[in-house]
Amino acid sequence: MAIILREEDVRALLGMQECIPVVEQAFMELARDRAVNRPRIRITQANGVMHMLAASIPSLNVMGHKTYTVFRSGIRFAVMLFSAQDGHLLAIIEANWLGGIRTGATSAVATQHLARPDAALVGLLGAGEQAMFQLMGICAVRPVSAVFVYSRRLPECEAFCNRMAHTLNREVRPVASPRQAIEEADIIVTATNSPEPVFPGEWLKAGCHINAIGSNWANRREIDLATLQHADLIVTDSVEQAHLEAGDFIIPAKEGKFDWSRVHELAHVVAEQEPRRQSAQDITLYKGLGIALEDIATAGLVYRLARERGIGEEIALLS
Repeated sequence: MAIILREEDVRALLGMQECIPVVEQAFMELARDRAVNRPRIRITQANGVMHMLAASIPSLNVMGHKTYTVFRSGIRFAVMLFSAQDGHLLAIIEANWLGGIRTGATSAVATQHLARPDAALVGLLGAGEQAMFQLMGICAVRPVSAVFVYSRRLPECEAFCNRMAHTLNREVRPVASPRQAIEEADIIVTATNSPEPVFPGEWLKAGCHINAIGSNWANRREIDLATLQHADLIVTDSVEQAHLEAGDFIIPAKEGKFDWSRVHELAHVVAEQEPRRQSAQDITLYKGLGIALEDIATAGLVYRLARERGIGEEIALLS
């Protein structure tokens, strides 16, 4: 029998520490051609958008798709998870928390393989829900001592910092300008909804790592041309999907100012098939788009944990 896992079930089952190695394993499988990922497709209408992503990871015995809708009334996420062995439906999973955790976990994998081992200062632009998951992931893989957060909405930023300082047991401090967050940071995170670059690349210090995860639309970008020019290594979770969605690359490439050959696959970096950081002075950039591979690997983990703990509502389906 398949099971239904509600949002509260997923929150009870899924944590960052458990998710990171599963996501890393999925990228390793992708690098070895033992997994398949399909880019997001979107159906847009006047009052909202439906997004769909699909992937298969036979070694984890899972395949499936995530669908989510974005309307004025809200955002709703669901994963349909199937057995990669016999095609049976395993679970229908509400996937808001799942999506947040997998995005933070993927940035953690990128940080683990790209950031300096001693990276301790984080500069964060954005103080929304995804910013929380980003910090959770980074703090799981690097010895973070302090986080400096900039958001245009100061009351929300202060509340976010207080909450995350308590959650992570780290210094998390609001700052008055983006520059104060960026200039001394060893790891920079952009988690905004800005359609324009949120800082100039000239502010970057040598040796820093950037996780740019806020935009996955072709006409929007958080990262400017100078940041791309300063970066010694540029990585994304899917080059194929980046050609469709990564405005950070698409916009300067259309202007003849960026060469797509500079963009490497995270899977190949994880599998050591492409270069990692070469020196402590290198600037590295990870552009996270959010791909189905991450969702399906994480959904598989949630399903296994649910079965082990007897969580979920069983549903009978026609065979």
